[in-house]
Amino acid sequence: MRFVLNMDVPDIEAGIRFCTDAFGLTLGRRFNAEFVELLGGPVPIYLLRKDAGSEPFAHAPSVRSYDPHWTPVHFDVVVDDIDSAARRAQSAGARREGKITDEPYGRLALMRDPFGNGFCLLQFNAQGYDALAENPSPARGSYHFDSA
Repeated sequence: MRFVLNMDVPDIEAGIRFCTDAFGLTLGRRFNAEFVELLGGPVPIYLLRKDAGSEPFAHAPSVRSYDPHWTPVHFDVVVDDIDSAARRAQSAGARREGKITDEPYGRLALMRDPFGNGFCLLQFNAQGYDALAENPSPARGSYHFDSA
């Protein structure tokens, strides 16, 4: 199994600019004018142009909105230096939602991309999420990720 990340954006070119400037991703493939692949992270990111007000599926109870929003599923970008990563994302058009906070597992910045999607920048400390675990793993911290 592997994962990919799909992001709806109202403007493909603006989405490419944001992701390349904020995260250092590169344009992989252009499938067509409304669908592109971005590479350079642990998973490919696919941008799909979708109009505000369009239905995500037939007879959906709500329509797409690019107003600021957080969804139950969002993505975190794990970084080595959260302060410089936040500055880079903000210069690319992201907005920070409050101050960078110190958490038991590291430092956290809640962000919003130019299209309203919430995401987090996360700088793990040595314990990572094991700082929250009742029985931390002695083998490795939960901040390490397998590349499989």
